[in-house]
Amino acid sequence: MTYAPETKARLEADAREIIARYPEGHARSALLPMLHLVQSEEGYVSPDGIALCADVLGMSQPQISAVATFYTQYKRHPNGEYNVGVCTNALCGVLGGEQIFDELSKTLAVGHDETTADGKITLERIECNAACDFAPVIMVNWEFFDNQTPESAQALVSDLQDGTPVHPTRGPNVMRTFKENERTLAGFRDGLANQGPSGGKPTFQGLDVAAANDWQEPQPVDPFDYVWPADTAEAKGDK
Repeated sequence: MTYAPETKARLEADAREIIARYPEGHARSALLPMLHLVQSEEGYVSPDGIALCADVLGMSQPQISAVATFYTQYKRHPNGEYNVGVCTNALCGVLGGEQIFDELSKTLAVGHDETTADGKITLERIECNAACDFAPVIMVNWEFFDNQTPESAQALVSDLQDGTPVHPTRGPNVMRTFKENERTLAGFRDGLANQGPSGGKPTFQGLDVAAANDWQEPQPVDPFDYVWPADTAEAKGDK
């Protein structure tokens, strides 16, 4: 392990704080946030990060690597300062996500999971941002930029590269770096959790329609109280 002694000591102290959140005897449950922790140090899950997790948790390095390679949020090579994820799945894709990705790829001269020469931006295809009501959507370091067009997406990445402040559509009012957000994902609060809106009018439109029509959700039925229809009972041989 090649971490500087002070860096190693700091990460181990943070790792112990993460482990303390879990019941005694379940330290391995802390692995996922610990991988975000080591990623916040170097911008990816490095060999040093894998070794540290293995040492602290008493696991083998192959076990740590198996988890780190399973989830796409964990990077195995240095990530850019801003991870620009373009949703190209279903609704976002047909509403312009594919075009947005293709044009950003051409402008930035990178493909999926590749980083620009200046180290500023890693471009990524995202399967779903869970924000179809604002499609097409881009996420920068997991913050939402809704209702994008090829033109607005080009302006967004230009501002990121130039250092011009950008503001997510929903969520925090400031744009944090990839490493900073990784520390937040490790469970260390950044004080921004309650900034900005989380939903918008399209998100709640179904609820508004239901309220206007006084629609109610179906009530659950106890299976022991359910009465099978006569024809179904006969088919089941329950005459």
